[in-house]
Amino acid sequence: MTEQVALYLLLGLVLLLFLRKTLLARSIRHYSSSELQEKLRTGTGVILLDVRSDREWSARHIRGAVHIPLHELQRRIDELEKFKGREIVCYCQTGSRSLSASIKLRRQGFTTANLRGGMGEWDFQGMR
Repeated sequence: MTEQVALYLLLGLVLLLFLRKTLLARSIRHYSSSELQEKLRTGTGVILLDVRSDREWSARHIRGAVHIPLHELQRRIDELEKFKGREIVCYCQTGSRSLSASIKLRRQGFTTANLRGGMGEWDFQGMR
């Protein structure tokens, strides 16, 4: 009987964590490649944050982006303080790591957004 209770508690905790992440993800603005391209073209002052690995960054990145790999973000967050009043659009290869980065930064008081589909979608759409 106690094993069942423990199992239900564990399942409840997993469900709660999943729902929390889902709700946080919904609170983040998501830009398509074309929407982000337009924001960059019109000079809205958006900051791009590439949270991919050094290897991915070296292969290709969006010109003008700041590069801080996701696993270094917490340690290097002070490098972004000068951008606190501006929107930071995070991106990675698929949009998953960048969503995590957006959530972390939002918790620290930054205005953030996510590039939907990441560099994969950016390249697919032929963006430069």
